[in-house]
Amino acid sequence: MNFIDGSLFPENQEKLVITCAPYGPEWMPEDFPEDIPISIAEHVQKAVDCYNAGASVLHLHVRELDGKGSKRLSRFNELLAGLREAVPDMILQVGGSISFAPEGEGEAAKWLSDDTRHMLAELSPAPDQVTIAINSNQMNVVEQMCERDLAGTSLARPDLYRAYREMTIPAGPEWVEEHIRRLSAKGIQTHFQLANITQLETVERMMRRGVCNVPLILTWVAIGGGFDAPNIYNLANFVRAVPDGAVLTLESSMLNVLPVNMMAIAMGLHVRCGIEDNIWTQDRKEKMSSVRQIEQLVRISREFGRDIADGSEARRIYRIGEFYSHADEALARNGFAPNRAQAGKAALQRAA
Repeated sequence: MNFIDGSLFPENQEKLVITCAPYGPEWMPEDFPEDIPISIAEHVQKAVDCYNAGASVLHLHVRELDGKGSKRLSRFNELLAGLREAVPDMILQVGGSISFAPEGEGEAAKWLSDDTRHMLAELSPAPDQVTIAINSNQMNVVEQMCERDLAGTSLARPDLYRAYREMTIPAGPEWVEEHIRRLSAKGIQTHFQLANITQLETVERMMRRGVCNVPLILTWVAIGGGFDAPNIYNLANFVRAVPDGAVLTLESSMLNVLPVNMMAIAMGLHVRCGIEDNIWTQDRKEKMSSVRQIEQLVRISREFGRDIADGSEARRIYRIGEFYSHADEALARNGFAPNRAQAGKAALQRAA
């Protein structure tokens, strides 16, 4: 992305799109009972509260009545139906892992099988987006958490801590290309959750081969443990590699969430918050609900002079419903240089 003179002026930036992840599949209900929904009605009300607070994108998982993360597509369908009625303008983004919570004590935290994850394309009603990881990767979500982050929560249990520490993401090229194809065929947008530049480069190569004809709507996930660490050097390097036509959200973990989001607000990028990412205030004196986190970002963004996108504005910014017919169109719309001409070695030019 290019930052020319005036890029930091709010009048030259899009309104802020706030993604909220309020369902926190890594936590157990007793970790934050006043903010973790269990019934479908509670899940839906949480989405309503987040939307009213200023979030326009809902990153969703769903729990069974016993409080554990659900792996049943029928449960997701039930929640999606309730959300479509209650928050019709909100962008519904299903977490592509379905639920990575371990099913029993001592079991590994793992994503479901390739075939099961492909079934996310069959959800009904269809979500607007499904998140996707690129390239199989370690996802040690506790690597950057300290003892104070874990104190008094289920993740302080050695068995659960080890389960999340050893978690990996299966996302090989054959599965990824097929998953994007299935989602696109159903009119569901792929939202890329990327750990580093190498994964961004893989997405670009897929676009150049014509197997990824979609908008580059992506999140830089800076959580360590196989992903980039949340520091200014990694951030600047990643942002510089992202083409101007992309839409970039920043995501981090625990007390890194707020400072990373403040940088995103200032730079004209977009933000993600919620108890899936962090449950503490910055001084760790109390837990902080998803709604409070949204309200905090709304206040800060407005103090920067940058207004908040509502649901319809977020749909335009995220290019919901937009797909491309071939590689040349995808490259041009996303701001990449065109493919090299078949003959000759002429300098690259941007496609019209």
